[in-house]
Amino acid sequence: MKLQRHSLIAVAAVALLSAGCAKKQAAVAPPPPPPSAAPAVAARPAPAPAPVRAAVTPRPAAPTPAPQYPNAATRLRIDQLLARIEDAYFNYNQATLRPDAMTALEADSAELRDILKNFPNYKLTIEGHCDERGSAEYNIALGEKRAEAAKDYLVQVGIPGAQLNTVSYGKERPVCTDHDEACWQRNRRTHIAAVAENH
Repeated sequence: MKLQRHSLIAVAAVALLSAGCAKKQAAVAPPPPPPSAAPAVAARPAPAPAPVRAAVTPRPAAPTPAPQYPNAATRLRIDQLLARIEDAYFNYNQATLRPDAMTALEADSAELRDILKNFPNYKLTIEGHCDERGSAEYNIALGEKRAEAAKDYLVQVGIPGAQLNTVSYGKERPVCTDHDEACWQRNRRTHIAAVAENH
């Protein structure tokens, strides 16, 4: 009977051990299967930002340079004005403008002034002349004084001084060759002429 009891105890012990192991095994859950792999999606790179273009500011067109010399029609008008401006006459051995000389220089000078201001490279020449009496050197100096007096007056009425040249011909270019006072008076003068263009 003792043997039977030992056998029962042994069977019971084995049963307990088996049950304990089974519980432990049952308690430990198997690791979950790996999740089904979703098809790999190739990662798309983020779209590159559109290139930023600097705002192009249109360059203003270069201004057309103003003409420095008058066209043919304007030149014709200048010639007409110069033809209407009478020579300014002087007393014997004098370089002071007389009232009639000022009137002669003032005629049409406003329009001439307005034209010349638009063409800064266009110039006029004021010629100084004398009668035949006196030496050539003396008359060159006197003619220059007369031309300068006329220029000063024209500058006062608004013609740019930089556009007025002066030259003295003394007694070398008379308009009259008689030897009397009437002829000499015609030679004591200033005359305005356009400078030949060299452009």
